[in-house]
Amino acid sequence: MLRWIDVLKFAAYGNPNPDRKVQKSDEEWETILTPEQFRVTRQHGTERPFSSQMCELFEPGKYECVGCGTVLFDSDEKFDSGTGWPSFTQPAQENAIAYRKDDSLGMSRMETLCNTCGSHLGHVFPDGPEPSQLRYCINAVALKKVASNEAKATFGGGCFWCTEAVFQRIKGVQQVRSGYSGGHVVNPTYREVCSGRTDHAEVIEVTYDPELVSYEDILRVHLGTHDPTTLNRQGGDRGTQYRSIILYRNEDEKQSALNLIKEYENALGKVVVTELKPFEVFYPAESEHQNYFNGNADRNPYCSAVIEPKLAKFRQAFPEFLNSPADTALIG
Repeated sequence: MLRWIDVLKFAAYGNPNPDRKVQKSDEEWETILTPEQFRVTRQHGTERPFSSQMCELFEPGKYECVGCGTVLFDSDEKFDSGTGWPSFTQPAQENAIAYRKDDSLGMSRMETLCNTCGSHLGHVFPDGPEPSQLRYCINAVALKKVASNEAKATFGGGCFWCTEAVFQRIKGVQQVRSGYSGGHVVNPTYREVCSGRTDHAEVIEVTYDPELVSYEDILRVHLGTHDPTTLNRQGGDRGTQYRSIILYRNEDEKQSALNLIKEYENALGKVVVTELKPFEVFYPAESEHQNYFNGNADRNPYCSAVIEPKLAKFRQAFPEFLNSPADTALIG
């Protein structure tokens, strides 16, 4: 999660590298942008406050750069700032936005630009809501809202290397990120979480297509591929960071989780100790913890001793959810 100190560092020492670069002449930009889009994005203009209905749109979706189509923001991070411009707490990706100090108009501000094509977007301020305290104040004319049929689920059940490997193999899952949630420390490190003092759990954030796999099915696989009856422990992994936890985003998700927990208690004949808690924030883990099994299966004995048996259990118990013929072939 980016905070104000990160913005200042990017502006002072260099912005993150974008995934791609788009460069055009002013003449080329004028052929693909409206006069108002060109004025704002290429000439660093500002639209009138409350001039766009985009401030009032909070439906699920993505916000792309009007110039190059790069995804800049997600509706999950959008909030009503009351300023008259669309406002967000975080960019879609850390490297989506570039930052530059702006001393124009007799004030010092931090300008935001599309890191792909250099389009002026607006400014970012350190007066937003917790936990990032950032307010990306963006010109609506610099954005293009696009529909997005995706949802997110956050939960943990032991080492996130294991849970990540399982959910990467589920049909309808678009992305899995390992991280931390459920605690009280902002931007915790792996070492801090392992100390037990942050109250965070190792979790994964699953982005999925609800038309291909439901939230209930996601939770069913989660509860069925770890032991939800052991407190703060999964096998040899012990500590509060390994606790079973589901972080729900709305009342429907909460009720689905309660129903499934009851179902599993009846089936197992034991009390399910899975913690049920409202989702607040997800902190991505360090890069070395992402896509761990796929990159380390032949290098870390933990993968063969712990993760492989968990994957075998998943393939046997939930063959209908497998997204790969290779995984299906491993059943039996």
